[in-house]
Amino acid sequence: MDKQRVAVIGPGSWGTALSQVLNDNGHEVRIWGNIAEQINEINDEHTNKRYFKDIVLDEKIKAYHDLEEALKDADAVLFVVPTKVTRLVAKQVAQALNHKVKIMHASKGLEPNTHERISTILEEEIPAELRSEIVVVSGPSHAEETIVRDITLITAASKDLETAKYVQGLFSNHYFRLYTNTDVIGVETAGALKNIIAVGAGALHGLGYGDNAKAAIITRGLAEITRLGVKLGANPLTYSGLSGVGDLIVTGTSVHSRNWRAGNALGRGEKLADIEANMGMVIEGISTTKAAYELAQELDVYMPITQAIYKVIYQNCNIKDAIYEIMNNEFKAENEWTSF
Repeated sequence: MDKQRVAVIGPGSWGTALSQVLNDNGHEVRIWGNIAEQINEINDEHTNKRYFKDIVLDEKIKAYHDLEEALKDADAVLFVVPTKVTRLVAKQVAQALNHKVKIMHASKGLEPNTHERISTILEEEIPAELRSEIVVVSGPSHAEETIVRDITLITAASKDLETAKYVQGLFSNHYFRLYTNTDVIGVETAGALKNIIAVGAGALHGLGYGDNAKAAIITRGLAEITRLGVKLGANPLTYSGLSGVGDLIVTGTSVHSRNWRAGNALGRGEKLADIEANMGMVIEGISTTKAAYELAQELDVYMPITQAIYKVIYQNCNIKDAIYEIMNNEFKAENEWTSF
């Protein structure tokens, strides 16, 4: 692929790691952010020590305070910002753009209150004449491993296969490989909802439960993620792929996962407010739990694990009581569509 100009919106851990991938592939990378000290650090020191203490970035990666400057003559724009600010940032990008670009995002969540997927938000806020079909970049990927060029396989999903192939070519190299998919609903719901299950898996670890319990919550968690996704129009096969079971495994078992770490702290008895303050990064699984719980109620989808985690986070239910309730649900067959 010829050299592309890519504006990366969001200098967090994943935005920084993906910027390095793009730079490794010979593209011109422009990171935009609104924290002056961070932008200056990337340009002057070639580091982003809030997320990566020991990583030095290539000096060709440039950071920008000015959004219009970052977007000037860009071929593609990659959103990597927290779900709760995606709409606001998308409005700003739409105002700053004056030409058509490929639009991608690599965030995972559901918008609070509206329960909308991120691609839907971007479609609503960025006029069609300024963008391609949205491409979702999602899958089992910790920034801490990608930044050191560990092997990573993820998915590029779009309603337009050719645009997905463009993104596949943009990112893929000897350590970072993308597969295309046209099931945007499946890929996005898998990426958002697995964060809930990761919180639960971390809580089980914090409580001292073993591998049997962790395997159970991941497996049955995948079942309820699939139920909600299919209700929304997703292909059930997507959930057996990289963006489904792959992302669920990596997020539900790793200390790199902020959602797992948050759950682990909850299981040890720490207060949520303290956990969020100490994390220093957005814990998407917390807000997504509320959105998914409300969506499941609205669509009448059976999601007992999500419901249990919602009760713990938002209704001050004791974790052990929530586990007891799940374990004493009505007995069911494993292949029942509504089974726990």
